Parts: sequence; C-alpha cells; structure tokens
Amino acid sequence: MDLSLFINDALKIFFIFTPFFVLSAFISMTQEMEEKEKKCLALRVTFGIIVISFCVFLFGKYLFALFGITLDAFRIGAGSILFLSGVSMVGGSSNIKSAGEGNDIAIVPLALPITVGPGGIGVLLLFGAEATTLPAKLEIGAAILTASGFVGSMLFFAPLVVKAVGKQGVVILSKVTGLMISAISAQIIFTGIRNFLLL
Repeated sequence: MDLSLFINDALKIFFIFTPFFVLSAFISMTQEMEEKEKKCLALRVTFGIIVISFCVFLFGKYLFALFGITLDAFRIGAGSILFLSGVSMVGGSSNIKSAGEGNDIAIVPLALPITVGPGGIGVLLLFGAEATTLPAKLEIGAAILTASGFVGSMLFFAPLVVKAVGKQGVVILSKVTGLMISAISAQIIFTGIRNFLLL
C-alpha cells in the first residue's frame, strides 16, 4: 500500500464527511441526552457511516453501467454538488434542532445525509469507479475506515473537542472544512473537464 496515497485519500474522505459540521449537528441534536446515550449514539453513527460508505463505494459502479454514465461526466456532476455543499458551509449556518425524545437519529439524519451527503456519495462513487484493482480497493477501504473512525471519535469525545476549541471554534473549523471541500471539488471538476476535452 502506498502510504502517501492512503493518507491523501483518508484526508479527502475525512473532509468530505464535513466532520466539524457533523460535530455541531451532533451537539445540537443531543442536548437533552445523557452522556451514556450520547456515546452509544456516536458508536451507532460511526457504524452507519461505515456501512453506507462501503455500500456506495463497492456497488455504486453498477449505476455507471446501468445508466451509461461516463466517469468524467460523473466527476463534473459530483464535483459540482460537492462544491455547492462547500459554499453553503462557508456562507450558511446550521438550523439543526435538538431531536425529540424517542427518535433514533443515528442513521437518519446524522449518518445520512449529514455526514455522507450528496457530495460525499458522489465522491465515494467516483472512488469506486476508479479503484479497478484489489490493492486500490483495499487502500480506499482502509481510508474510509480511518476517516469514519476519526469522525466517530470526534462525536464520542464531543465534550472534550468542544472544550478544547470552543463552540465558536467549531463554527470556524466548519467553515474551514467548507473551503477545503470547495478546493477538492474544484480539482475533481477540472480533472473531469480536462479528460473530456482530451477525448
């Protein structure tokens, strides 16, 4: 396994999961929960992220074959959606409210679509289509597990993270994440356009 490529892909996936926005949503939606409930919820969210991500990564390529979509066309489309997500994070604000009692929010909305959103799904589909060899699949799979683990750890230790950076710090880091996502999406779009023009 190429360590530098693994680190690069793990960081990309980590930022695409919008970790600080997810943390902000998690804190807002669990205000009325006990600490033990929050930790159990964080574990379920992490499991949900892993399952959803691997389903998209491993089986998404069949959508390309079914609808006759070229990889470069999908690069442009997925990159555009991801770019809009990044811009909304930079300029917008979250209006997510506390969850009502008895509502299971682990899978919907925390894992999907807050963490694995439309842009993230698009990028995971793209990774699945590009990873044509077993080593490549294993490397991306390890990157998904690593990124999911980091996001889950942030949720599990949410009080410590918030204490370390402050609530305003979480907001600022969420906007920085939006900038990173915008840059990643722009690179995906440019790659798709370049490849399309070279055909």
